[in-house]
Amino acid sequence: MMDRSCPGVVEPILELLDGKWTLLLLFELFNGTRRFGELRRKLQPISPKTLTDRLRLLEEKGIVTRTLYPGVPLHVEYELTECGKGLQPIFVAMWTWTQEYGAYLRKESDETEEEAAEMEM
Repeated sequence: MMDRSCPGVVEPILELLDGKWTLLLLFELFNGTRRFGELRRKLQPISPKTLTDRLRLLEEKGIVTRTLYPGVPLHVEYELTECGKGLQPIFVAMWTWTQEYGAYLRKESDETEEEAAEMEM
């Protein structure tokens, strides 16, 4: 049984993961250190501003580190901190849950879309 304080306790992580692109960005970083341009290409059509905003937020929260390498050309690399790597079991749990129940959810979503299309006719 879950503790009644659970929703309030997990709220900060839910707010962090709620932002558009955040889950996909973290997924990319679980695969290793990435440069800004690399992340931008992998997450197309994300805008540079949105990517910068998400990375800054994750850095402020201690999830990601930003390393600046001087020189020409200047480049920046992002990687997960130990705290950020600690999120990986959450992603594994979501993947496992999706494998078990995802087909049911996709089926319901498809049926809802079909019903909406029929109503438009």
